[in-house]
Amino acid sequence: MKRNLFLVAIFFVITMIGLGPFVHGVYAQTDPADPRVIEQREDELRSELDRIEKEKAEVQETLSVTRTEGASLERDVNILTGEIRKAELNIREKNLRISKLEGGIEERQKTVAELEEKIEKNKESLADLMRKTNYIDDYSLPEFLLAGEQLSDFFIDIDDFASIKREINGSFTIIREARGEVLEERELLEKEQIAEIDTKKAIEADKQIVAVKQNQKTALLSINKQTAKGYEQVIAEKERQAAAIRDALFSLRDASGISFGQALEYASVAGKATGVRPAFILAILKQESNLGQNVGTCNRSSDPEEKKYYNIMPGPNDNSWRDDQTIFLAIVEELGRDPLNTPLSCPLNASTWGGAMGPSQFIPATWKSYEAKISSALGVATPDPWNPRHAFTATALYVRDLGASAGGFTAERTSALKYYAGGNWSLPANAFYGDQVMGHASNFQTQIDFLDEVEN
Repeated sequence: MKRNLFLVAIFFVITMIGLGPFVHGVYAQTDPADPRVIEQREDELRSELDRIEKEKAEVQETLSVTRTEGASLERDVNILTGEIRKAELNIREKNLRISKLEGGIEERQKTVAELEEKIEKNKESLADLMRKTNYIDDYSLPEFLLAGEQLSDFFIDIDDFASIKREINGSFTIIREARGEVLEERELLEKEQIAEIDTKKAIEADKQIVAVKQNQKTALLSINKQTAKGYEQVIAEKERQAAAIRDALFSLRDASGISFGQALEYASVAGKATGVRPAFILAILKQESNLGQNVGTCNRSSDPEEKKYYNIMPGPNDNSWRDDQTIFLAIVEELGRDPLNTPLSCPLNASTWGGAMGPSQFIPATWKSYEAKISSALGVATPDPWNPRHAFTATALYVRDLGASAGGFTAERTSALKYYAGGNWSLPANAFYGDQVMGHASNFQTQIDFLDEVEN
């Protein structure tokens, strides 16, 4: 029995020795951290992305040709099929990019951790060197000789002291360089994490497109192809819905409401001039209008004394960094408005100022700083905060300067938060504003896409 067990053990050892190259050859190649595996995976991702880009271009070319054909049931079905395929390819492409980003994020997190570990180790080493330096500094030559030590040993210690000081300088250099690398890696990591968030949000939007287009396609295919009446009814219903969207009232803060069609025109012109998405511009102005219902309106002729401009905004004697009263008076004088009957926002509470003007809700000091830009964009001599067209342009210019023109969920949401809260934009209490704006933007984008579809 023992002899058999011994033979089995020998066989097992020989087998493992024989399989050693196989184990190290095959499994090492599948190690996800192996540079060769990483390079191979990146090559595969690039190849797949190139293939998708090529197919997307082909689908877009087919769609462009199909849209030039006369209106028909078959043509519309083909367009929907192409748009569904295009959205599906977008989803596939973005998922691949997320895979690539996740790999980069993991590697960068690992690098940051390694650099931080390196800093900590050098801090410990530095502390030890500093202790040794203090020991040698405190140990004088007379004390050394009185202790009965050899003079040659003292000079050896002096050499050690010089060496320790060189090592200290070296440790400082290593720590400084490592900290610089950590900052760089963290900045790159943050950018990659933002890109991942934005890509996931874009995938959600593409999935919604697929669902909507699929429903439209199903509806078209259900029509009796032998009669044109059913198809004509679908076209008429779409045109009716488009007209209803354009004619719907778009409410504006402290200004007369306009139609959604007019608002979209203003937002499109402002968006073209600034690079900001029209749906996002509309969303900001809608959010400001909604907030106005909570904040309230002040400075109308019927309002009591405590709601007049000189009691709701800072003036020259209020020990504030801004003098909104003086600027406000100059603005309304130039526009020929009555300073005691021009609507302004009320203070949010007893510890805050009010006085924001018009649909964009700019305080006088901010409006003044943007007057030249608004004038240049619109070709007008005197911008009016209560004029809807001027307000749309002002909002677009401001959110552009806050980063919205970069596009993507994160850039737009952050600029919305800064629009609302300034330097306090990142406080959790203000998150509702950015979230609600992005919700409005998504709804407006759906309406804009539908209008484009009907017009084309």
